[in-house]
Amino acid sequence: MFGIEIRKEKATGATRGLRRLVIRFGRKNDGAAAVEFAIVAVPFIAMLFAIIELAFVFWASQVLETAVHDTSRLIMTGQAQKQTFDQTRFKQELCARVLGLFNCSTGMIIDVRTSGAFATANLSKPTFKANGQVDDTGFHFQTGGPGDIVVVRVMYEWPLILRTFGLDLADTPSGKRLLMSAVAFRNEPYQ
Repeated sequence: MFGIEIRKEKATGATRGLRRLVIRFGRKNDGAAAVEFAIVAVPFIAMLFAIIELAFVFWASQVLETAVHDTSRLIMTGQAQKQTFDQTRFKQELCARVLGLFNCSTGMIIDVRTSGAFATANLSKPTFKANGQVDDTGFHFQTGGPGDIVVVRVMYEWPLILRTFGLDLADTPSGKRLLMSAVAFRNEPYQ
């Protein structure tokens, strides 16, 4: 029409074969699941380990909390004072209640002191030394007497396993998680 010649080129055998191969490859989905899993495997496994580590941290924190409450009851009822507990004996009683989760010989840091009022009781986190360890200078072991307000703070630096992919739970300069339990109570009027 109008003198324009439209010429169709016939596809050569090689071009036709390549075209068929591309079409056939596009229709195949045999390895799609493997490819999709490879794409999501690393984030999935990282998230799984992060959930497990977070569960361990919460569990250890709850065990420490319960052990500190139970052991502090010995001070509140006057049993610790009658048996002349010192920090070592208090630590032994505490470690007997933590199910072997903690390295009690080196990791448990204890501060027991009396306070003039509940409003002024020190329940805060400790400071850290230049080497990243908890600064325990000024920590005491004062169980008080009948009617005294006592504050018990127990700290433990929990080692972490997963510290990559932005899933780091560390809150200490040494790269560990500080587990802390603090209890404030008034001693009973024991005899």
